Amino acid sequence: MLTASGLSKSYGGRALFEDASLQINRGDRIGLIGANGAGKSTLFSLILKEAAPDEGTVALERNLTIGFLPQESAPSGDETVLELATNVSTAMEEAQRHMREHTEEDPLHHEAAARFAELDGHSLQVKAKRILSGLAFREGDVNKPARTLSGGWIMRAHLARLLVMEPDILMLDEPTNHLDLESLGWFQSYLSKYAGAILAISHDREFLNAICVGILEIRNRKLNRYRGNYDTYLAQKAAREEQQWAAYKNQQREIAELQRFIDRFRAKASKASQAQDRIKQLDRMERIEPPERDEATVHFSFPQPKRSGQRVITLEGVRQAYGSHLVYERLDLEVERGQRSVLVGPNGAGKSTLLKILAGMLPLEAGTVTPGHNLSIGYFAQHRTEMLDVKRTVLAEAMETETPVPEQNVRTILGSFLFRGDDVFKPVGVLSGGEKSRLALVKLLLNPPNLLLLDEPTTHLDMPSIDALIGALKQYEGTLLFVSHDVHFIRALASSVLHISAGKLTPYAGDYQYYLDKSGSLSERAALVAPGDYRPEAGVTASAPRVKMGLKEIKEQRRAEAEARKAANKLIRDAQARLKAAEEEITGLESRQRELVSELETSGGRAFELNRELATLQERLSNVMEEWERISASLPDVESEKLD
Repeated sequence: MLTASGLSKSYGGRALFEDASLQINRGDRIGLIGANGAGKSTLFSLILKEAAPDEGTVALERNLTIGFLPQESAPSGDETVLELATNVSTAMEEAQRHMREHTEEDPLHHEAAARFAELDGHSLQVKAKRILSGLAFREGDVNKPARTLSGGWIMRAHLARLLVMEPDILMLDEPTNHLDLESLGWFQSYLSKYAGAILAISHDREFLNAICVGILEIRNRKLNRYRGNYDTYLAQKAAREEQQWAAYKNQQREIAELQRFIDRFRAKASKASQAQDRIKQLDRMERIEPPERDEATVHFSFPQPKRSGQRVITLEGVRQAYGSHLVYERLDLEVERGQRSVLVGPNGAGKSTLLKILAGMLPLEAGTVTPGHNLSIGYFAQHRTEMLDVKRTVLAEAMETETPVPEQNVRTILGSFLFRGDDVFKPVGVLSGGEKSRLALVKLLLNPPNLLLLDEPTTHLDMPSIDALIGALKQYEGTLLFVSHDVHFIRALASSVLHISAGKLTPYAGDYQYYLDKSGSLSERAALVAPGDYRPEAGVTASAPRVKMGLKEIKEQRRAEAEARKAANKLIRDAQARLKAAEEEITGLESRQRELVSELETSGGRAFELNRELATLQERLSNVMEEWERISASLPDVESEKLD
């Protein structure tokens, strides 16, 4: 499908590629990795023909289609989310634009509608709605103008468009940045069955492990291909480096022996010819380069916070709701000094809400929040970027802390979070959202409070930066509560787990593996959003039940819950069966619609009969589409009842 041969590319005198080669075949699912600035985005530009190589070629199969999702800043206009998701070609985009801009009485609208039908627009809409639903769009969202959504949701709509398009090669730049865990699970499952090839830049280890059958690493100006997922790549890379080191050392010993002979006997007449032979042997020798070592994680010392009391913060009887949606009722929680807890549970369960309550970001409807002695709180979320001074440089903003930090230390820390060289002199105002997020994280670490509340801190960080953050937080002597979808990050830092579901907190007094073992979860990532049916462990009082029940009442409650789950499962199966039947009927009706449109063009005297059948068919198609939408919209509600 795609072959790159002998690629060389330099920018500003710095070589990114030298004689690099690449082959992508149908069905390949490849993760593209490499240090920041290694050339990942440049390789994408070369494949997309947005840039030309200095040497070499990029050859694409005839009529090959490529779909590209940038990391951020995909465009949106007046089209609705559904229209954006179905804009799979210029012709389709124009047809939908004309339908939007002209009233139904306008002949131009009818022409555009006919063109839309001819392009199989109705089938695309059905497909797009399924995909948008998988990416967590609600039924009411799909007809909203895309420009009214946040940047993250616009990116999801563009991702849906690519999945509807089904290009031969799907090129994704950090696609998981804008997905929550449940939609990420759906997305990974979808990609695992994708018929085309996938080339994805990602710093998400779990994502790479879930979808990849190959890893492409940019290293030492070459493209190095490994079979398997990310974990397999790490093992293969270690073995390959060990072999290369052994070969390099052996060759160095051989070179040293040859050089010693040359130095000893070059001037001796009886050995001069042998010395010359060894000189020629050295000249002909193809030198083995030592393996390029990964950049070591930058080690530095952060300022430590003042010591808090043993009881850091306490919640009692807290009630919190968003409109009619009740998140917490009579919530109790006590956080102790030195605690390092990850918050897990279904989307919408209230993980981020709990962090905001602890941070004092939300006014309580009821209950109390009691801070402990000497408490200082730091809350990290996207809103922190609004607190940056856009007129300062990156370096000046980072150094603006209560506790002075030497400039060299600040620059070292900035470098580990991807602000290197002259980047530190950029004005904050020109930084991207991801860069501002990283800068806010640096500022938080340079002046840490004794209670850190972090909401998805690894978003926008590459793997070395995540490891640098882990190193910093391992040094941190305060109390840490965080939400994350990065299992590597969680395993490195969490010493306890707090599961949140249906307004209840269930603590697990052990690390993430302990939580997995106790909860019986089937996968590390699924466990992060598992609804849970767990009882608090003995001796733990967080959100303890207010009412005690006897054995008989407990058995009756469990029997009732089992019957409710059985009934909910039946509702889901019935709804899914009706949904499938509607989809099959829609496919059949649209196929017949295309046949009728084709027959009309050469119908002769049967035009009246064909038009009548076409009108009847379109009315039926409209009714079935409405039925599909109604069933599709009801499924999330039915499934949520099952989860509750």
